[in-house]
Parts: sequence; C-alpha cells; structure tokens
Amino acid sequence: MPLTETKGRSKLNGNFKLKARVSSSNPRAIQPALEGLVTQGSVTRAGDDFLVEAEMEGTSAKVLNRSLLSALRRIEKRTRLRAEWTCGKTTERFFDYVLKKTIRN
Repeated sequence: MPLTETKGRSKLNGNFKLKARVSSSNPRAIQPALEGLVTQGSVTRAGDDFLVEAEMEGTSAKVLNRSLLSALRRIEKRTRLRAEWTCGKTTERFFDYVLKKTIRN
C-alpha cells in the first residue's frame, strides 16, 4: 500500500471497493459529476437512482465517503448516498455521512 504524508505522519492508503446507491432530487445534474468522480468503476442508472461499483484509494472509508458525498452535494444539496466500502476483510456501511455498521469477515 502506498504511503501518504499527513502533517509529519505517514498513513497507509488502502484500496477500497465501493458499492453504492446514489439518489438525488436532480439526477441530471449529478450524473456528469458522479461519472467524473468514479474513474475506476461503473455508474449505472436505475430509475432516478445511480448504482455505483468502483475502486478508490484513500486513508479510510470515512474520508472517501465524506469526500464523495460532499462533492455531490456541492452540485445538489438533496443528494443521498447509501454506500458499502470494503477494504480487506472489513466492510463499512454508510448512510450519507453516518457510519451505520462495520462488518469484519
């Protein structure tokens, strides 16, 4: 895993697999941004929602989840994110910014 310098400390970056459902009151507005943010994966439209499967690199699921949702909410405030982030044998489930469950396999 690559190292990242953070204010004099080094942190390990992990590869996280994302499975998410994104819904918004304005799907047309967030679709281009969502496709731009998900570079290694797929974004599929399912009615008014988007199904996302991707791989991202970061220091934690919480940081990745927060950055993804914040970027989408800059475009449309009424955007919701239900996400599962998996790294190794740990899966973390989020609803918007809130961690709902951690599963260790």
